[in-house]
Amino acid sequence: MSRKKEEAVVVEPKMAEPTNHSDPYTSMLSRFYAAAERLNLSPDEIEILSKPAEIHIAYLPVAMDDGRVRVFESYRIIHSRALGPGKGGIRYAPEVNMREVMALAAWMTWKCAVVNIPYGGAKGGITCEPKRMSLGELERLTRAYTRAMAQVFGPDKDIPAPDMGTSAREMAWIVDEYSRLNQGNYIPAVVTGKPLELGGSRGRVEATGRGVTMVILQALQRMGKRVEGLTAAVQGFGNVGSITARYLSQNGIRVVAISDKSGGFYNENGILIHQAIQYRDSHGGSLEGFKGGERITNAELLTLPVDILVPAALEDQITPANAPQIKAWLIAEGANGPTTAEADPILNDKGIMVIPDILANAGGVIVSYYEWVQNRRGHYYSESEVQERADNTIKQAFDDVFTRAAAQKISLREAAYLIAVERVVRALRMHGKY
Repeated sequence: MSRKKEEAVVVEPKMAEPTNHSDPYTSMLSRFYAAAERLNLSPDEIEILSKPAEIHIAYLPVAMDDGRVRVFESYRIIHSRALGPGKGGIRYAPEVNMREVMALAAWMTWKCAVVNIPYGGAKGGITCEPKRMSLGELERLTRAYTRAMAQVFGPDKDIPAPDMGTSAREMAWIVDEYSRLNQGNYIPAVVTGKPLELGGSRGRVEATGRGVTMVILQALQRMGKRVEGLTAAVQGFGNVGSITARYLSQNGIRVVAISDKSGGFYNENGILIHQAIQYRDSHGGSLEGFKGGERITNAELLTLPVDILVPAALEDQITPANAPQIKAWLIAEGANGPTTAEADPILNDKGIMVIPDILANAGGVIVSYYEWVQNRRGHYYSESEVQERADNTIKQAFDDVFTRAAAQKISLREAAYLIAVERVVRALRMHGKY
């Protein structure tokens, strides 16, 4: 493939099945195919939705602080625009690769559909290590990416947001660069997750973790369980994990274990979450050296004797190797794809209720939708208005999924995929033949 400076290159994806069965795209496809079979989709519909609509790859030359030029590989993948413009975050991480971004884009399609907001699915990523880059290097990288994807992005085409390794800061740079490229017209609706000063929404930072907590509380209510005396373990202590842990604690659930890349901490009396957040924020974003619990590994955290488990870190954490040892009876997937498809039947056989990622962590995209609406209208909601709207939306989505699962005697994941795929296919049919 020829390299063009800061230009997106559309390529035909290689769709051959990999030999690695924990590949996230393979896990996504297996769940989609199961839903497609139940819904009697046509071969054409399966063919369309099993592949991304667009793959954009750009190689970004960036001047580094030491005078060298480094070229970074970047992606923007649109899985579907059947329900609306593409929507999905941008990930900066050394592990970013095309199949991961393909999976994340498809999950965004199903996520937006299951919570019934008018977006399609998309995702972006740059293969880099942001923690080892200066502020200037990150800004130059982000602006180069925006220039490369300028014809892909747009308030009515594709709307990025923060993801792992990015934040409101990077979204501000994207808005600024994109607006410059559009004759200086200020276009805040091109991204969500922006700073408040640039048209961001109140409640956006807490939205995903708050949504995870809302569906947990909703599940407990539907199961007839009280929160008193319940314990939880949270894997991952970034934005989603830490805010989920904080909200769980505030709602009377004792969080006894937390972890990040440096490892985990266990305290049977409960971790003081506000102290853990303060420690992380004052130690370069890491829990390394935290004294609030005894040291455990991330692997040990997953199999602790707790009531609720929240995997809020990376993909493929719960696998056939450790699923038999999981003792929690309720799992809420704060991360995207933390459970491999092969582990699903093991968890189901153990009677563990799993609130799937496409539902559990949808709070972020729900509030992103409200941010986009506010930008388009030029009218902004208070934090309480945003939270009330988001809480109602995700609770309704949970009730839809729970009711479908109970009626058909299937898992919440199966029910969520049936609802999501059904909505996308209905829209696909309305669009007509391609």
